[in-house]
Amino acid sequence: MKVLGINGSARKNGNTALIMNMVFEELEKNEIETELIQFGKNIIQPCKGCFVCKGKKECIIHNDIFEDCFQKMVEADGILLGSPVYSADISANMKAFLERAGVVVATNPGLLKYKVGASVAAVRRGGGLNAIDTMNHFLLNKEVFIAGSTYWNMVYGKDVGDVLSDEEGIRNMHNLGTNIAWLLKKLNGYIV
Repeated sequence: MKVLGINGSARKNGNTALIMNMVFEELEKNEIETELIQFGKNIIQPCKGCFVCKGKKECIIHNDIFEDCFQKMVEADGILLGSPVYSADISANMKAFLERAGVVVATNPGLLKYKVGASVAAVRRGGGLNAIDTMNHFLLNKEVFIAGSTYWNMVYGKDVGDVLSDEEGIRNMHNLGTNIAWLLKKLNGYIV
């Protein structure tokens, strides 16, 4: 089994990557393979609304990293979406990615059906729930089972590394990883 993490942050190895790796630690303890894609400075082009993807299972725009990331998401058993909070919601790159992925899946139903998913956000102050909600709505609308944790899946911090001081947030990320692993195993017929 494999979980693909998609980090929508413009900052590679920043707070969003740190919290996603906390989730991955628990998955790896449960012998679940992980891979983290970080958008970093790569710009994801927005959906053009052309609907040429219908029946093709891929987007026709090939001048960014979208297609490689999307195909890995289709192949994975689980999806972990992560974004910092910008203007009380997800990053522009994550928004563009989800819009394009949403159209490809809407015109090719079932590509993400029955996968396990979760969303996490690195938050300075407010907007964390909006960010989590935006990403979770994408997952729910594509028939992905959402794993939860003991609290909202966000960790507080502004500067890189600040999230390491949010003890409750850190516990929540580790618990989320444990819950994703349990759900993946249950859905794949493992005794849990």
